[in-house]
Formats: sequence, C-alpha cells, structure tokens
Amino acid sequence: MMKTYTVHEPPPRRDGASDPHRFVFVRDGFHFWAFVLGPLWMLLRRLWLVLLLYVMLTIAVQVGLAVLGVSSAVKWTVGFLIALLIGFEASSLRRWTYARRKWRLHGVVVADDLAAAERRFFDGFVPGSRAPAPDNLPPAPMLRVPPASTEVIGLFPEPEPRPRT
Repeated sequence: MMKTYTVHEPPPRRDGASDPHRFVFVRDGFHFWAFVLGPLWMLLRRLWLVLLLYVMLTIAVQVGLAVLGVSSAVKWTVGFLIALLIGFEASSLRRWTYARRKWRLHGVVVADDLAAAERRFFDGFVPGSRAPAPDNLPPAPMLRVPPASTEVIGLFPEPEPRPRT
C-alpha cells in the first residue's frame, strides 16, 4: 500500500548550507504509538507545546466530566476518544510543530515505505532548490461550464411554458 510522506527541511545552519541528512519525512496516516502512548510519543518526538496542550486539555476535560458527575465509563470513553484523535492527528501535530519552528515544507512523496520515499525524493532533489511558495504557484485551470440544456437533471426541474393546442 502506498503511503504519503511530507518532507521537511530544517532552518539552515550558520554557514547557510542545507544538509539533506537533516531532512525529516513525516508519514501521513494513523500512528499507533501516538494512540497508545500519546505523551511518551510526544516526548520522544520533541513536541513540547503539543504535549503541554494535550495535558491541559485532558485535565480540563476530565475535571469537567467529574464536576458534571458522569460515570467512570464515560470518562474512560472520552479519554479513549482523545487518544484516538491524537493517533489520527499525530502527523498534523508534527507538521504544525515543524512549521512553528520555521522548518520548510520541501515536498510530498508517495512511496511504499520510508526508504523508497527517501530514494524517490533525493533522486529528483537539487541542493539549494526551493519548493515553490504558495504565492508563486501557477494559477489553477479554469473550469469550463457547459451551456444549460433543456433536459431535466435532479428532482426539482424548472417549470417551462407548455404549448397550447
């Protein structure tokens, strides 16, 4: 099954040269370990602000549920749903952290695994090249809308005058 990876380039070092060995490939999709061990996964990925927000949100939700007097089954279910959300959004949280740290999105690669994604990306990589900024992208092609026809499409046709006989 093909996976999608985003490629992130860290800010250049003091000498100004980019180092392709420092590029990070972030796989899109569900991350099992972020679901099972969310806070530990965040610590290992150095997502400090994400961890802080996660802890604050989890505590606030659990305290709110305790104040409302809901059962422990509901508290467990809400905690499970938050963990599930973290598992699904783990890639987005990493990308958000990299963008906040001034890392640049360098490209998107589709491949079977990480090694194939790295090969595919670096085969076409030119050192010093820059990915186009969103403002510099070519305009989207214009869609051509066919002229309106008299045929009825849908459930609510427009009334047409009937010829009198």
